[in-house]
Amino acid sequence: MRRGASALLCALLATAAAAAPGDATFSPSTQQKIEAVVRSDLASYGGNEPVPGVVIGVWYPGHGTFVRSIGYGELSPRRVMTLDDRFRIGSNTKTFLVSVLLQLVDEKKLGLDDPVSRFALPVHVPNGTHITVRELMEMRSGIVDLYANPAFQTLDIKPAGPFDRVPWVTWALKHRPLFAPGTKYSYSNTNYMLLGWIAEVVGRDSVPNLIRRRIIVPLGLHATSFPVTDPGMPAPYAHGYSLDAKRNWFDTSVVFPPAATWAAGAMISDMADMKTWVKAYVTGTTNGARTQRERLKCLPTGARNLSFGLGIGCAAGWYGYTGGIEGYNTCAYYLPGKDATIIAFVNSHPASKGKPHVAAAIVRDIAKIVFPENVPYQ
Repeated sequence: MRRGASALLCALLATAAAAAPGDATFSPSTQQKIEAVVRSDLASYGGNEPVPGVVIGVWYPGHGTFVRSIGYGELSPRRVMTLDDRFRIGSNTKTFLVSVLLQLVDEKKLGLDDPVSRFALPVHVPNGTHITVRELMEMRSGIVDLYANPAFQTLDIKPAGPFDRVPWVTWALKHRPLFAPGTKYSYSNTNYMLLGWIAEVVGRDSVPNLIRRRIIVPLGLHATSFPVTDPGMPAPYAHGYSLDAKRNWFDTSVVFPPAATWAAGAMISDMADMKTWVKAYVTGTTNGARTQRERLKCLPTGARNLSFGLGIGCAAGWYGYTGGIEGYNTCAYYLPGKDATIIAFVNSHPASKGKPHVAAAIVRDIAKIVFPENVPYQ
């Protein structure tokens, strides 16, 4: 048998095997529709070949389950995606950080409406007396994103080398504010760098230790980690990919040192852990009832049907987050009204000007099939 045909056969067999546990409760027709739309999205966001692979989970108690890996976790040599592959979860990291901060609020060590100027940070925050912890969490501070610095786009970053966040955050803080605090929404990773430092000041420990001690260990999230210095991925993992100028995929599994994304996006996890985690933080099992009510006070972002609370996305009844980082795009959402969960982990983060990123598009298109009354990203 030729090598290409052998690889294809292995992929088909692996897809069938991954589909087997517990997904028979959806009708064959529904399962076929889900897989077809996922494959269509992978193709439309791809280059000369579709986006390499995806892990999908849909859980709708009393109605059905669809759990499947599609495509490849590695392209050279070809290796099919598996359900326990780990991914870089990007901005889903922010949900862990906010949960730690809400615990500190519950413990009366911190107030959501405390001004940033209250805290001894390694940077000076202009107008810090008028920017609150809440506004940082809501992305309503008006502070520009540090990654918007043109110099960052051309910086030769060594994945295993040192990275000092301070000058990049300082650049963002010196930039003219986008708007007065609390008046508008604008997504900025700088907010979460500041929140990371605040957590360390108040929690008297590093962000990775706070998250590990307060969340990862108590919830038994064994495949979830917050790398500190090692830029590599723990096995098993899905290789991440980006498109080159000729629209071919190249490996971008390891691009940044953990310090470059840190509290805004450095964490790694798998689908099983994220299923546990998204329901835990959406239902407030990790913090008090009062702080959970504050978390879920979602304000419109001005984009589609999306709103944003305290480090949480809200759309059509769904709550959760989308993470994007070089080579990876992850969505994990929970629908409290139906005790339902959708997860889409993709090993690419292709440009998507004017439309949702690939993982968000997959979540939207699955919702159209299974949850037509609750379709996000519209």
